[in-house]
Parts: sequence; structure tokens; C-alpha cells
Amino acid sequence: MGVQNRDALARLWHRHGHLVGEPMPARGRPLVLEIGFGMGDATAQMAAADPGRDYLAVEIHTPGIARLLALVEERGLTNVTVARGDALELLRGHPDDDLAAVHAFFPDPWPKARHHKRRLIQPTHVALLTDKLQQNGKIRLATDHAEYAEAMRATLTAEKRLKAGEAEHPPRPTTKFEQRAREAGRAVTDLVFVKR
Repeated sequence: MGVQNRDALARLWHRHGHLVGEPMPARGRPLVLEIGFGMGDATAQMAAADPGRDYLAVEIHTPGIARLLALVEERGLTNVTVARGDALELLRGHPDDDLAAVHAFFPDPWPKARHHKRRLIQPTHVALLTDKLQQNGKIRLATDHAEYAEAMRATLTAEKRLKAGEAEHPPRPTTKFEQRAREAGRAVTDLVFVKR
């Protein structure tokens, strides 16, 4: 982690940071949960384009957390809270029927069959995500792993409280990870499902 990001973490955590398990700060706008935001570039772009909603971005990777804090300051964003910890733990403690959207862009596909139980998008986790969504709330996913894309689609389709939907504003920015996937010839699949 570079000096600039270490500095951002030290200076900005108390204003924009949140440890999973602590009480959430009060808010007055619809809430979007970003799971696993990587280095935070896409999250910062989406939050900047969507000032009417708050973004709660959760990650376990410290350099990514520091980078997003730096971007929040650099862009003057007032609608981003950066959470450190396990997204599923955060969800278990969150009120039902509250989230406007959940985003998980390029979650680890855990490609080996024996590791599939570690995937974010599996039936028990999708049920939990759906519990936390408000009516008409959206789950937005993206992956460059073809088999995981089909597994995601099947899992979301099997959740009776969800239906396939169309992308919402703001559009998902192209990430560096996605650009590398496309350059390597891997197709990217975007999925949107809406709570009935």
C-alpha cells in the first residue's frame, strides 16, 4: 500500500469508515450495498453519478479500502461509507426490506467444484440478499467466468421473490479488472434481478 493510501486510511477512516458489526450511521437516502469493491474506482464513479443515494461499500482488502477513501476525498463524495469486514456478517445484522440495491461486480468465481460453497452467489446467500432488499430493489452482478455466470443466473431465477430485470442508473463503469478480462478474450455477463 502506497504512502498516499496509508495517509488516506489514517486521516479519513473516522469520517467515512465503518467496521462491520458496529451500529450503522443514520441516513436519509436510499442505500446501495457494494460488495467487494476492489480498488474502489467503479464505486466512486457510480456514487458520483448517483448523489440521491448512499453507497455502503464493503471490502476486506485494506489497500482497496484506503484507495476508496482517497477517492471519496478527492472527488468530494458525501454519499459513500466504506465498511471493513465480511459482507455476509454485515447483511445478517442489517434490517430487512431496506436496501435499494446490492452490487457484486466480479466476485471470486471459486472455479474448482470443491470450492463452490465459498461463492457469494449461492441459494442461502441469495435468500439473505433478497430479505434485505426493499420491494423493487435490485441485485446487480457481473462476472467474466462463463460457468459462474450460468450458476448465478440459475440461482437467482430459483429465488421466487426475484425476477429478471433491466439495468438501472447509473450504468456500471468498466473496471480495470474487466478491461483485462476483455483483452484476454473473456466475455463479461451482467445480471440484474428485481425483488417482486
